[in-house]
Amino acid sequence: MLSVNDNPFAILTAVVAPAVLTNACSVLCLGTSNRLARVVDRTRIVTAEIARLGTGSPDHQAWANQLGRLQERAQLLFKALRILYASLGAFAAAALVSVIGSVMTFYDRQLEFRAAAALGLATGAFGVTGLVSGCLLMVRETRLALQSIAEEAGLGHALYNRGDEPPII
Repeated sequence: MLSVNDNPFAILTAVVAPAVLTNACSVLCLGTSNRLARVVDRTRIVTAEIARLGTGSPDHQAWANQLGRLQERAQLLFKALRILYASLGAFAAAALVSVIGSVMTFYDRQLEFRAAAALGLATGAFGVTGLVSGCLLMVRETRLALQSIAEEAGLGHALYNRGDEPPII
């Protein structure tokens, strides 16, 4: 029977998998943060446009709907970021636990190795679950963004057909 000591790639695999997931999660966190910044910028623009129009304007409700959608998008992005950062921490912890487990194997500490393996697996599973959950939230946020784009395109067409000057976006 081949043991972990006989196969150096087993240790490398146990350490590299969480490290790769850590990197992927970091990139997703960065992209999510950038999306959140764009939502904040867009919220400021929409709020200014609502203030300029006043409540009696025919376009006021369309802009107010967009503001509500932006608020929902921001909440989804905040939630996704919290989950993704938790996953990032879990993947980093899983990598560290994998290294500790590898050291325990080197010193032939089977009980400690098994404990580290179980902890590493549980931590990694938590990270993957969070990563999937964060991605699902991002899909929901993207749908809202597409709804806003479609609504704004319709508003732009309506303004063009009336001969009004479209707002600077």
